[in-house]
Amino acid sequence: MKTTLTKDQITTYREQGFLAIHDVLDPTELEALGHAVDEALVVMGEQRVSGSKDDDVKIDDDYYSKVFTQKLNLWKINETVKSYFLSTDLGRMLCELEGVDGMRVWHDQALIKQPFANATAWHLDNPYWSTYTHHAISIWIALEDATWQNGCMYYLPGTHRTATFDNVTIGKNMNALFDVYGDWKKINSVGVPLKAGSCALHNGLTAHGAGANMTNGTRRAMTCAYIPDGSTFNGQRNILPRAYFESLGEGDLLNNDELNPLVYKAG
Repeated sequence: MKTTLTKDQITTYREQGFLAIHDVLDPTELEALGHAVDEALVVMGEQRVSGSKDDDVKIDDDYYSKVFTQKLNLWKINETVKSYFLSTDLGRMLCELEGVDGMRVWHDQALIKQPFANATAWHLDNPYWSTYTHHAISIWIALEDATWQNGCMYYLPGTHRTATFDNVTIGKNMNALFDVYGDWKKINSVGVPLKAGSCALHNGLTAHGAGANMTNGTRRAMTCAYIPDGSTFNGQRNILPRAYFESLGEGDLLNNDELNPLVYKAG
């Protein structure tokens, strides 16, 4: 995986809140990751979060269920997926982009837009999670070409700098987020089509969405979200196992190495 950054890339990311890196995986790496994701999805079957044994993260909304097939925490059940997203070199790159000295995994996700799938409404990532931070970051790797036609990602540049932790659900109304952040209507969105093996990285407070899949093929992507080492619990469960969630108090460190492993720490 290509993890060396230029100063211009770091500057662009911090100003815009997102960054595309082309050919982050070579063809051999792309094939290996794609195969590993497919293997993990077979193992998970109907399960949405690997290892969940209770009522974790159910989806009852019919529209959302047709936005994409979403499977979480593949890294826990597949060593190849784990080797990519818990890579020390990747962790160092993420820390360089965010200007922090350590990163932990929050969760990974396979996001597969099925043929003719619904659009993904504008939203922010971090406000859904169990910690509030201005330095969360996600990597989104295209396992096959993400195009204008099949639902590539779109971003609103700079929104990470004015976002609060207010958010909306991903539903039928594509522009619900602008009821919360009215000034963002003036910002021109930027679409980011990606060839397979390329990636986009974005801050957890950068507004983003994706178009509908207007094709009869899939749009397969593998993503992983990270939080800075030292992040604390905000009272929200999100995907935390129930027993662990009930053991936490607001302000407690999210430093469980089995659930949120440390990927990189400077020094």
